[in-house]
Amino acid sequence: MALVGRAEAADCALEPQGEGRVATVVDARSFRLEDGREIRLAGIERAGTDQTRIRAALSAIIGGRDVTLHGEDDTPDRYGRQAAYVFVAGSEHSVQSELLRRGEALVSSDISEKNCAAALAAAETRARQARLGVWAQTAAIKNTESPGDILAAIGQFTVIEGRVLSVRQAGAITYLNFGRNWTQDFAATISRRIIPAFENAGLGPKSLENRRIRVRGVVSSRGGPRIEMLRVEQIEVLGGK
Repeated sequence: MALVGRAEAADCALEPQGEGRVATVVDARSFRLEDGREIRLAGIERAGTDQTRIRAALSAIIGGRDVTLHGEDDTPDRYGRQAAYVFVAGSEHSVQSELLRRGEALVSSDISEKNCAAALAAAETRARQARLGVWAQTAAIKNTESPGDILAAIGQFTVIEGRVLSVRQAGAITYLNFGRNWTQDFAATISRRIIPAFENAGLGPKSLENRRIRVRGVVSSRGGPRIEMLRVEQIEVLGGK
């Protein structure tokens, strides 16, 4: 592996978790090695709905190639897949980073290693600014002023932007409201138990009122469309008040 590739792995604080040769790409985020292990790409989510194109992009990067696996835990998930950050032999960047640079993936919100999260976020930002891949589509980022578009993404990992009009607490849940009709408009929700984490990161809910922010996560429908904020990394402040 090239020096830059080793540096990236070190920045992500990854431990070696094995190696192998890619036998087949299963879908947009997973592949199978010749020894039968199925690997899921950690740290990224599917981008858009054209999974055939994204699968082809992944195949072009890793198809038939020798790869090394890095991660915090090599225990398979309930589907028998090992989550890992993957490096093609001789490559300067992780497979995740390459997909993000091409606009063929979204950064996940559950990356525990901060330097790794920052590196992948930077790759996504470059693709978004260059309007590559999924970012060439005007609907790549949903607008909170169009809640119907967000509802159409129920069950999908989605990136959403808008201005927080109000912050309200109901029981153990705090709502970041992006509209005035709670049964129709989009809201991000934060459980009381994790409010301290947001406050420690300078993202206390009240401080976000009247701020324009970007949120990411899986859309659900509870009244209007919702995304539950489970980690600080799901919120990005885009501008001043």
